[in-house]
Amino acid sequence: MNTPMSPALSAAVQQAVLQSRLPKVGTTIFTVMSALAAEKGAVNLGQGFPDFDCDPALVDAVTQAMKAGFNQYPPMTGVPALREAIAAKIAALYGYAYDANTEITITAGATQAILTAILCCVHPGDEVIVIEPVYDSYVPSIELAGGTPVFVQMEVGPDGYSVPWQKVAAAVTPKTRLIMINSPHNPTGSVLRDADIRALEDIVRGTNILIVSDEVYEHMVYDGARHESVCRHPELTARSFVISSFGKTYHVTGWKVGYVAAPAALTAEFRKVHQFNVFTVNTPVQHGLARYMADPAPYLDLPAFYQHKRDLFRDGLESTRFRLLPSDGTYFQCVEYAAISSLPEADFAKWLTTEIGVAAIPVSAFYNQPKESGIVRFCFAKKDETLRLALERLATT
Repeated sequence: MNTPMSPALSAAVQQAVLQSRLPKVGTTIFTVMSALAAEKGAVNLGQGFPDFDCDPALVDAVTQAMKAGFNQYPPMTGVPALREAIAAKIAALYGYAYDANTEITITAGATQAILTAILCCVHPGDEVIVIEPVYDSYVPSIELAGGTPVFVQMEVGPDGYSVPWQKVAAAVTPKTRLIMINSPHNPTGSVLRDADIRALEDIVRGTNILIVSDEVYEHMVYDGARHESVCRHPELTARSFVISSFGKTYHVTGWKVGYVAAPAALTAEFRKVHQFNVFTVNTPVQHGLARYMADPAPYLDLPAFYQHKRDLFRDGLESTRFRLLPSDGTYFQCVEYAAISSLPEADFAKWLTTEIGVAAIPVSAFYNQPKESGIVRFCFAKKDETLRLALERLATT
């Protein structure tokens, strides 16, 4: 039974005020659109998660780890077998040999990895160059560290989105601590090419600028192109935190397990923050992933798996009034809708969800100051039948 507070005590309690560390942050567009999709019975191509199951063999590997007693704290840095498997994968794919003991750390997903990387190296007054449109966790993480985000907008033309490296170079000042890159890129589906990497090398050469390279979609690059991981380029590897995600690679976004690869000196600072951030990560899942990684086929086959879905979706959209932008990587497809509507992007996405029955995400939501380009993003990480149903509905626009 609750005892009523006296008027004086009640007044004192009401005076307590919390000053927000993130005063500009509200409910994300992903939450809003997913809720609207559920309310309207729409096909949810908004939030980026699969609607199909992972390989049962992966679930079996985690189950076996639980039954084998791997249910207590693992090492703070991650299960050794998993770190060794990651180091072996990176060496085989990209030719760079990280030390599994001192240069690989298992994280509670990529978002935690991004936050921890920023917190370990950005100090109040430091500037961080952010390339827009941008994944929504970057800027709040910079602000929590006391840093100042400096925005450079991608350019969009007939060939899709590209990074204007001359503008990135112009944004560098003596206060620049970090440049954040993301390839394959969410939300645009663009990928960095060799020329992009060379431009970035030119910008940071001879400086103390660090790099966070968000590569969570590393295994989703299409049409025979290769993923230009920072790990392929030693000049950048020496100054980079490279981040990836098992959730994206193995269709288990809810497991929230990722990793960071970085030189030993950077990793040492990363781990100082990591141990007081999450300390460590789900033990049986780590053991299950280590066992499952013994077979590289699941990630080597991923480009073909998702290219099939991309092509199915793009082929269907060709008969609509949407104009398709290139989707060279990730599992996202951006489209222009000027031939359908003049509504602002957020309003168009809501109309599409409510009236057509397909949820999308406005690309304007990925900018610090909403930028209206008449573009929305669909996610094609769905069953083929889900994509066909969405295409039937989109054909009516």
